[in-house]
Amino acid sequence: MEPKHPAEQSRPPSNGERVSTQTKPGTGRALGIIAAVLIVALGAGFAISYIMRLHRDALVTRENSDMGAAAMIVDVVRVQPTAANYPFSLPGQTAGWYQSVLYSRVDGFIGMWFADIGDRVKQGQVLATIETPELDQQVNAANAQADASEAEVTVAQANASIAEITYKRWWESPKGVVSEQERQEKKATYESAKAHLLAAQAQAHLDRAKVDQFQAMEAFKKVVAPYDGVITARHIDIRDLVTAGSTASTSSLYSIAQSNIIRVFVDVPQKASADMVVGLPAHVVSDQFPSRIFEGKVTRSTMSIDPSTRTQRTEVDIPNADLALVPGMNVEVTFELNQKGLLEVPASAILFRPAGLEVAVVDADGKVSLRKVTIAKDDGQTVELSTGIKPNERVALNLSSEISDGQKVQAVLIDSGVGSPPPPPPAPAVETTGPPDTANSPPNYTPVPNTGMHPPFPATAPSRHAGPSGPGPVHEPPAAPQPAPSKARADRPAAGVGGASSP
Repeated sequence: MEPKHPAEQSRPPSNGERVSTQTKPGTGRALGIIAAVLIVALGAGFAISYIMRLHRDALVTRENSDMGAAAMIVDVVRVQPTAANYPFSLPGQTAGWYQSVLYSRVDGFIGMWFADIGDRVKQGQVLATIETPELDQQVNAANAQADASEAEVTVAQANASIAEITYKRWWESPKGVVSEQERQEKKATYESAKAHLLAAQAQAHLDRAKVDQFQAMEAFKKVVAPYDGVITARHIDIRDLVTAGSTASTSSLYSIAQSNIIRVFVDVPQKASADMVVGLPAHVVSDQFPSRIFEGKVTRSTMSIDPSTRTQRTEVDIPNADLALVPGMNVEVTFELNQKGLLEVPASAILFRPAGLEVAVVDADGKVSLRKVTIAKDDGQTVELSTGIKPNERVALNLSSEISDGQKVQAVLIDSGVGSPPPPPPAPAVETTGPPDTANSPPNYTPVPNTGMHPPFPATAPSRHAGPSGPGPVHEPPAAPQPAPSKARADRPAAGVGGASSP
């Protein structure tokens, strides 16, 4: 039978034709073999993956146990006692030894002023004059009234003298010449004349006192300096109207200050108020004179705490003969206070635990002991403690919260830097003009031609310097170049713990 044409093979069977559904012999067996192979392969893959995972978990567990068994490394520093004295700086404000505001005592106009701001004046020096026409008229009227009262005294004296003579004449006359009644009348007239004389004298004294009062007021027509000082303010000019008094609506004439001794007022916190005893030295520094230190002493304090600020007002007096310091300046006042047996540690040693402030003390065996402490002073970098630790004990820095009391650690003693001197400045560069010295150079050092400038860095830079008195620089050969990683290595996934790769 001839094979059919391909077109005929692809043609669907026509109606009436039968399609065979029989498979070739052995087809089912082949499919079973393939399925069995696939099942075996999948089972082997899962088994290998499970074994590798168990191996990796065992390695992780072993490493974690090793890390837990090893003591944690912590940095420790030794507790150092603070110095006997320590500087305590606070802001302050200057004030003159005397500071006065001058007001007018009379009503009038400014006639002339003779002192301006910044002028140094002497006690009793005339600063300004005030014209007082009303006061002048009052003085004239008081003088006239006093003159009239004195004239009344003269009349009263004459009347009293006549009354006295008449009374004596009638009193000495023989009985029968004058009656007793007339004698009593003359006596009464005499007594009345004496009373009028006393009244006239009293009125004369009163009127003269008024004259003295107005004359005293006239003395205030001259505004004078109450003491030697400097004029700090002038609020008047010629023909300004001034009124007597010092109320809020009254303008002052002058302000004057005496600054040969400067008062510096400092508000001391309550914690340090007990140390501000009379005679305590103080150093004052002003931004206006950065290179000058003014020496003074505590002279007095309020001996009470202001409830609004919890500070104590303290006064420091400073000699100021050259008047360098002026009233109203902001200055910095430094006191030398006693430490009272405090101990100093870095701020990183303080632990903020639920039980309160603590430090971790590490003993010689590496055992951690948590102790409660009390902070006396804190400047941000170092903390001064009053209780909880002892000198030369070792405290841990930046301790982890996972470390508990009694746990052992590996302590590494470091320099805290507290109270250590600053490092020495680097040696200045020295220009060289001669040929480079290659006697002590490393084998791979290539001299650089001299250009007259600072020599450039050598091909092999020194690794470290021992210092001015130590050996010379030690050179290390350059590291061998590392080959670039291959593409296969770069594309390979990172190995898991213990070197086993992830499945």
